[in-house]
Amino acid sequence: MATIIPVASFDCVVFGATGDLTARKLLPALFYRFRDGQIPETSRIIGASRSELSLDAFREHARDALKRFVPAADLTDDVLGRFLDHVDYVAVDGAGDSGWTDLVAKLDERPDQVRPYYLATSPDLYGSICRNLAAHGLVGEKSRVVLEKPIGKDLKSARAINDAVGEVFPESQIFRIDHYLGKETVQNLLSLRFANTIFERLWTSDVIDHVQITVAETVGVEGRAGYYDTSGAMRDMLQNHILQLLCLTAMESPLNLEANSVRDEKLKVLRALKPITTHDIQSVTVRGQYVAGAVDGKPVEGYLAELGHESRTETFVAMKVEIQSGRWAGVPFYLRTGKRLPQKLSEIVVQFRASPFSIFPEEAFGREPNRLVIRLQPQEGMKLEVMTKDPGPGGLRLRPTDLDISFEETFKQRYPDAYERLLMDVVRGNATLFMRRDEVEAAWAWADGVLKAWADRPEAPRPYPAGSWGPTAAIALIERDGRTWHEELR
Repeated sequence: MATIIPVASFDCVVFGATGDLTARKLLPALFYRFRDGQIPETSRIIGASRSELSLDAFREHARDALKRFVPAADLTDDVLGRFLDHVDYVAVDGAGDSGWTDLVAKLDERPDQVRPYYLATSPDLYGSICRNLAAHGLVGEKSRVVLEKPIGKDLKSARAINDAVGEVFPESQIFRIDHYLGKETVQNLLSLRFANTIFERLWTSDVIDHVQITVAETVGVEGRAGYYDTSGAMRDMLQNHILQLLCLTAMESPLNLEANSVRDEKLKVLRALKPITTHDIQSVTVRGQYVAGAVDGKPVEGYLAELGHESRTETFVAMKVEIQSGRWAGVPFYLRTGKRLPQKLSEIVVQFRASPFSIFPEEAFGREPNRLVIRLQPQEGMKLEVMTKDPGPGGLRLRPTDLDISFEETFKQRYPDAYERLLMDVVRGNATLFMRRDEVEAAWAWADGVLKAWADRPEAPRPYPAGSWGPTAAIALIERDGRTWHEELR
């Protein structure tokens, strides 16, 4: 069983408390940590938004959210009631003047608490909220501010947001959250590499042929059409989530597990990414946009029908990326993400090189090289594909066999959601799994080059049927290098 270590008592103020993120992710995460005894009874979750709600009305809103997003088997009336007793509410205009004296009065009731401020709002409010927190004396040594993505839409806007927040909070108190970094498998990637010499010594261009990172979604834009059409797959997913996964896969060993040691190594990877220019943009990237099709056997509309107007925003991106370093010279990283794909899937595939010589006859097996598959979702785990003898008489025949570890099945316990882990790290002040300012800006500096190259060579996204793995050009992108996307329907 995992050891549950309680955190310090805290008052967590959630701005944007009536929004979808709070209902879908933050309240369930805090509920589970309370249920498991990690949140002290003296802590409070204080909702803050412009809505003029009574405390009873907000608690009822929180109750409805928990009943919707937490399985009924995990919700008992006793624990739910005790949790809601710790939920409070203040009507506050983050960008204006109203409600702040009420918030000050509430927080002054417990001046020694750790104070995480979670900004579950539009990024254009981050600066205003932080300035108001400072103006009303609500920023101190025990304060932390949590910023949700997207942090800007390009390097210039990211710097503006970072400047505005940085005027109020020192970097050590700013937690830029990327929930992918809170997944159990992502953290196990560090353990796999740096606690097992067998893998770390194989983690080089001499042994690894290529790496694939795929983040696939079955959903369309749903209620986010307005945001998504100004963002697209590149800004929404690849610039942050996927680049962070690439960094953890490719980084050198940090000196230790302190936040800045880990983030220093991730930053080196981002700065070593080979720029993608107008000259090579069409040969190493593919943009796509889904049209009508079927997902899970159900017909769905195309992106333009969901949006209601014409658009060249991409809902799919595939690209070939190179890291200019001694460890990764000649090893391509193939990145892929999209909406309305056949299944919800996030995985990292490390494809090892084939043996240059085999003692086995060709007819014994297909000379399949080893492959390590790291699953982030669904069913977090790791799978190493090795060659073994096919059981039975009739000669020696080989076939690939999986050494499969599913974390929940292996350790016989529920694994905390990424937000659960990250929220507790915020309270502890542990920033290891959060992005530092220079990381965010280095990622945008590289991504801006890709976006500029697309703008310089304007081309409509290639259509792909909903329920497929993207445009055929994405298949050609990897197959002209003699490789194939790892696609294993579950």
